[in-house]
Amino acid sequence: MKSKGAIIAHSIFWLLMLGIALSMIFIGTRPTTKDIIYSYGLFSILNLSAFYINYIFLIPELIQKRKKYLLYVLAFLFLIAASVVVKLVIAVLNPEDLLQFRTDKGEIHTISVNEYLFKSTFLSGFILVTSCIIKFSVDWFSNEKVQRNLESEKKDMELQFLKSQLNPHFLFNSLNNIYSLAYQKSEKTADAILKLSEIMRYMIYESNDSWVDLSKEVEYVTSFVELQKLRFKDGASVVITINGEIDGQKIVPLILISFVENAFKHGVANEPEDPIKINIIANQKILHFSVSNKKSKTNKDAMGGVGLNNVERRLQLLYPDRYKLNIVNSATHYTTELMLDL
Repeated sequence: MKSKGAIIAHSIFWLLMLGIALSMIFIGTRPTTKDIIYSYGLFSILNLSAFYINYIFLIPELIQKRKKYLLYVLAFLFLIAASVVVKLVIAVLNPEDLLQFRTDKGEIHTISVNEYLFKSTFLSGFILVTSCIIKFSVDWFSNEKVQRNLESEKKDMELQFLKSQLNPHFLFNSLNNIYSLAYQKSEKTADAILKLSEIMRYMIYESNDSWVDLSKEVEYVTSFVELQKLRFKDGASVVITINGEIDGQKIVPLILISFVENAFKHGVANEPEDPIKINIIANQKILHFSVSNKKSKTNKDAMGGVGLNNVERRLQLLYPDRYKLNIVNSATHYTTELMLDL
């Protein structure tokens, strides 16, 4: 009995049995002092012993550990028989106290040995069956709790692994971009480093929380776009549209960035007539997020890669049955649409 639930179950059962015993003492019959000693003292010890021999030894050892079901049934029946025999011997030796009782009217009522045998067998059987029910119920709930904890720990570990993949992936790409600026001796290098430091501050500190404000996540996306624009001499062609209410909404951190990063990595970002389009609509706890870009003819890498595989797995873990992800890969354009229940 290690769990709180087991203690409660045992306490309720024995309090119920105590209540029944007390009701028999004060209502209806008038037991003698010796009757009380035997029936509610010695017999209680016998019932407790049978209950916990079955609970602590027989079930764990014969059923759960050794799978000896027939042997358990025999031990179960033997335990009932032993308990009944002891009670019957005591009753036969003390018939006036255990086989007779006085009614409210003062009449003495005598029960036969067979009747006493039947009642004792029924009570012992009831005690042991209840022991089985409590044992299997407590173990089932305990195993369910352990299983849920293991699944939760596994989920947390997987999420941490996915997140650890995401940060280096983003940092690697950003450092490559800054390296290109530094190699060209661009005046934008310092701004790029400053912007990267702001983004990394968000990724390292604020994104450690399970949930962040949607407004901060959107700000992170726009900062990323500004960082990417520094790569281009005349700036990148990106149109960001934000509609609805993004304040007061919560979202899992770093769940949107891979779609935007994918657009810059595999798309065309320097054509004003066909810009990268990022649409964010938040209404009534529903987020609609879409990114569309013209496909680059010079970049033949497979669309998606680590980033999108990563984010889709995180969506499965964090938003089960609460998201829809639609990817359209046409001949000229690549579009991702995400619907989230916030």
